[in-house]
Amino acid sequence: MDIVIRPVTAGEHAELGEITAQAYLGDGLLDFGESDGYLGELRDVAKRAAAAEVLVAVGDGTLLGGVTFVPGPGPMADLAGPGEAEIRMLAVSAAARGRGAGEALVRACVDRARGLGRTRMVLSTQRSMHAAHRVYERLGFTRNPARDWNPLPEVDDILLLVYELTL
Repeated sequence: MDIVIRPVTAGEHAELGEITAQAYLGDGLLDFGESDGYLGELRDVAKRAAAAEVLVAVGDGTLLGGVTFVPGPGPMADLAGPGEAEIRMLAVSAAARGRGAGEALVRACVDRARGLGRTRMVLSTQRSMHAAHRVYERLGFTRNPARDWNPLPEVDDILLLVYELTL
């Protein structure tokens, strides 16, 4: 299957939002399940697309997944500082996993960051996202434990791991 990476269209916002939400729920990545406040953020593709670039992977006419490419510091950046771009909310539907869509989305973000002259690509990931870690490492990303962080300081056991790629 050929995978095409392109910007999301407004007509795909709801579908991509649901793919993203279901990926996080299905992988047990939300501490509070359906009642997790972050679920609304995952589903709100229109908000992300207004503040960053949202890319989708499409194969055989089917939406396989998507990612938010944050070109630098701004409202969608969790980590990105000057000269850095960031990957957020990478998700591939359960039915499309293992076909290369996630890797194609990450490669597209790296290419986009290079094209913008960024010096580093950064991302946060949960400890349990082992398949994603393998993709990042295969593409040359390395861990930077000094930048690991907790998005919810009131919940002690949440730690997001940071990966970086020098461009």
